[in-house]
Amino acid sequence: MSLLVLCLLITLLLVIRVPIAFAFIGPSLLYLLTNDQSLGLALRLVAQSTASFPLLAVPLFILLGCLANHAGIADRLFDFALALLGRVRGSLGYVSVGVSVGFSWMSGSAVADAAALGKLQIPAMLRSGYSKKFALGVTGAASLIAPVMPPSIPAVIYAGLAAVSTGALFAASVVPALLMALGLCIVVFFWVRRDPNIQRTEFSWPRVWETGKRVIAPLGAPVVILGGILGGFFTPTEAAAVGAAYMLILGFVYRTLRLRDMPKVLTEAVLTTGAIMLIVASANLLGYIFAREQVPQHISTWVLDFTDDATVFLLLVLLLSLVLGTALDAIAVLTLTVPILLPISAAYGVDPIALGVLMILSQMIGLLTPPVGTVTFVLQAIAKARMAEVFWGSLPFMIPLLALCFAIIFWPDAILYLPKELGL
Repeated sequence: MSLLVLCLLITLLLVIRVPIAFAFIGPSLLYLLTNDQSLGLALRLVAQSTASFPLLAVPLFILLGCLANHAGIADRLFDFALALLGRVRGSLGYVSVGVSVGFSWMSGSAVADAAALGKLQIPAMLRSGYSKKFALGVTGAASLIAPVMPPSIPAVIYAGLAAVSTGALFAASVVPALLMALGLCIVVFFWVRRDPNIQRTEFSWPRVWETGKRVIAPLGAPVVILGGILGGFFTPTEAAAVGAAYMLILGFVYRTLRLRDMPKVLTEAVLTTGAIMLIVASANLLGYIFAREQVPQHISTWVLDFTDDATVFLLLVLLLSLVLGTALDAIAVLTLTVPILLPISAAYGVDPIALGVLMILSQMIGLLTPPVGTVTFVLQAIAKARMAEVFWGSLPFMIPLLALCFAIIFWPDAILYLPKELGL
């Protein structure tokens, strides 16, 4: 079986909407069997790809996000933000972005963010006179902050693949995530100016005080997690475990979590973890085949012959990430492309941390683009909307995200400043 046939089979399976992991595994096993390779080799490759200490942080961060979701943390953040910004024109748009920033410190997943916050924000916006496109667009775009802002699950995956410090990658991601929020707020400002039907709420200091007290303890979670990692007190895996324990205690103290809820929370965490790890394992198996066929060497030779400019190389990486992100899950793209692109980036002198931030951010945009954008499907289900409504509503918000990608390419030192200052 040739490499071309393998790629055609995978493409066909993806087109007919076979789940990514199975679209990779089936043709890969067929390739190995028809090229005198044993299934034992495939099992070893699959086992080795997930037997990694850095990847142990993934299920723990997922558990943290599930606990935060079921503990009602999103509701508390939403109430506080609305009390603070209710009088501002277009307040719910800014609230959507602000709450996503707050919740991203705990979730690390765009899908979890969109699911938890979309149920609150979209109906509230529609009741207050916002258009459906705006409600879908700002909620979907704001949810992309979660996989960029630490603790980020894609960052943990990238750090494991690239053998770089997870703490350094977390630190480098903070500024881009905040700039994402700023860019989305700018779009909100211009959008709501031309909508006369938007309602506002009265500002009340007692309400701000009352809702503010309810978010003090939840906002301690990012202090514990990021403070522990960046301060050198915890590894990311240990910080994830401490954060999950902290959120579990909060849920029981607030009585929003009960023992009878734990099977549901744990089942959700296990299913999400299993889906991610299956994608990692299947992409690693496909990556072995690419390595056997010397695909990385061929790509490296072509790129180095095409240009000797690091900026042009990063523009090619951006284009590749955007294209692959429309068809594949971000975890699959990272697992497939990082082993290929990392050695090439070293030849150009590109910092692997800057490369990681660029790849993660650019692939997150794919979560809002057809045909595979998972955030799009979540918002469709919540708002009973068409995919076209979600996409066109999200499109204006993609402009600042793409602008940020270009900023990272042309000024990578700006995002590397914080990890260098922290000595990471």
